[in-house]
Amino acid sequence: MCLNRSKLGMRNIEQKSESSDVFGNDREGEKNPLASDNSRYRLLLNAITDYAIYMLDHQGNVASWNPGAERFKQYQAHEIIGKHFSRFYSEADRANNLPEIAINRAKIEGRFEGEGWRIRKDGSRFWAHVVIDPIRADSGEVIGYAKITRDLTERREAELALKASEQQLRILVQGVVDYAVYMLSPEGYVQTWNSGAERIKGYAASDIIGQHFSKFYTAADIQSGLPNRALQIAADEGKFEHESHRVRKDGSHFLAHVVIDAIRNSAGELVGFAKITRDITEREENRRLLEQTKEQLLQSQKVEAIGKLTGGIAHDFNNLLMVILSSLELLKRRFPMRLEAEQLIDNAKRAAERGSALTQRMLAFARKQNLSLQPVEVSSLIEGFRRLLSQSLNANIILETSVPANLPAVLTDPHQLESAILNLAFNSRDAMPNGGTITISATVKDLPQGDHHNSPIAQFVALKVSDTGEGMDSETLAQATDPFFTTKGIGKGTGLGLSMVKGLAEQSGGKFSISSVRNIGTEAELLLPATRALPNLTMKETEVTRAANSLRVLAVDDDSLVLMNTAAMLEDLGHKVFEANCGPQALEILSQQQIDLLITDQAMPGMTGTELAERALIKCPELSVLLASGFTEIAPGVALDLPILSKPFLLKDLERAIDEVISRQS
Repeated sequence: MCLNRSKLGMRNIEQKSESSDVFGNDREGEKNPLASDNSRYRLLLNAITDYAIYMLDHQGNVASWNPGAERFKQYQAHEIIGKHFSRFYSEADRANNLPEIAINRAKIEGRFEGEGWRIRKDGSRFWAHVVIDPIRADSGEVIGYAKITRDLTERREAELALKASEQQLRILVQGVVDYAVYMLSPEGYVQTWNSGAERIKGYAASDIIGQHFSKFYTAADIQSGLPNRALQIAADEGKFEHESHRVRKDGSHFLAHVVIDAIRNSAGELVGFAKITRDITEREENRRLLEQTKEQLLQSQKVEAIGKLTGGIAHDFNNLLMVILSSLELLKRRFPMRLEAEQLIDNAKRAAERGSALTQRMLAFARKQNLSLQPVEVSSLIEGFRRLLSQSLNANIILETSVPANLPAVLTDPHQLESAILNLAFNSRDAMPNGGTITISATVKDLPQGDHHNSPIAQFVALKVSDTGEGMDSETLAQATDPFFTTKGIGKGTGLGLSMVKGLAEQSGGKFSISSVRNIGTEAELLLPATRALPNLTMKETEVTRAANSLRVLAVDDDSLVLMNTAAMLEDLGHKVFEANCGPQALEILSQQQIDLLITDQAMPGMTGTELAERALIKCPELSVLLASGFTEIAPGVALDLPILSKPFLLKDLERAIDEVISRQS
């Protein structure tokens, strides 16, 4: 009965409303205050378009419909009134009884509020915020429901977009493994942690979140207040950037590039810091190696340039010494003179010979000396000049040798090797003004032939000269083999001694190295390739067999002074001499005269000595050829095995070389 009266009352209100105008005035002209209030409420509801405000009966059927509902859900009043409100739900929601759950909760709890997807008339979805309130009669019985719906689709899409953006940002930050990217609280406590931070610093998120970021700093930085100072600078200036060492979880250090940015809210209040850390240890190591490589390259280029200059100077100087020495020798040979004059000539000759020794060192440094590579027994060589060396040392210096007799022979120039060992020994002597011990030793070493350990193994003999002298600091040691570097006083050293030893080692296919400790001593190691060939003991310097009598000799040199003296020495040896100052002129003479021996300089403009020899041998296959030069530069494509007479040479050197060449031909 109560329900029927309620329905009747609702119908009476609707009928009464229909008989009133929109201002609540009775159409029959009577004033009704209640009707007037209903009209005003209806006017109010009809003016609201941003909310769907409508009534449901107690079964959930639509009982009223405002313009906001029509705009959201696209139904007109006559299409929807009397229909159940569940049609606004999706099929899935209806299957889960969500409409019934909503009105039951409103009935039981006095209110239902929620958000979810709803369906418009055209089937499209919108995100709705829904409030359902029960309408009760005076008796407390629920006679219907007031339902307010708001379309929040745009807000929902914005929220979803923001959530997706935050998720993408989180994925992006977590995906960065080369940078530690994390947030700090205003006080410096870690709030977030990405995978890059875990990789670089070694802490898992569970280990570090909530800890103070100063944990990553060294003890010295913490003591100096760097962590707090960094945050203060970032807060005051908006940014802090720095490079210094940081500490990983395992205690190891790494070089870090750090950027800290202050984070402020819309009101300008500091809410934290964004911190980005990059491990630049490898980058700095690569940079250091690059700088070191550049420095080595510049040093190599400098040494190469000096070498070329030195080689050229030594070549020209050799020609001058050649003229001086041969002139002095011919002068003394041809013109008898008083004892005083002979002494002056001998003195000048000794000075020129000292100059010749200097040029040999310069050529050795420039890697352009003429080496006579042959098997050399190291033990025999050292034993041969041990007495001479002992006499050259100070009385307070002890000489010790440890060179096994069964060492394999080495392939090098015996005269240059002897000079190198003497040079190293004299350097040791000069480093021990108060006395000490010099030790010359030799051992066998098996080393890779290339730079890699998997290269074929080759056998070397390591010849060492060590002392107990003053030693060298690291800076001096680094420059020890540089050309013209010396720690000796002015006029006491050329600075080419060690460069000469290094040049000999490298030209022989070996290496030279020095190690030294200040106030303890120095060790120089000359590494030379071993050979199975036996030393040639049949040809001694004083046992050259005279093989040449009077020969027709063609002398070729672009230096007229050298050419004149070479011709003069050949004539003194009894040979008939033809002269040419260039290759083409020599070829012309060869085409006109029968020549037994061609003696040619190597470094000539237009045509080198080897190029001349190659063309000459095509014309005269039986021709003997002797190269006379300060250093040899073989022309490309020429592969002649020619004997070489090193400048400057004396009459006896020329005579011996000619005899060897002629013996070689016969």
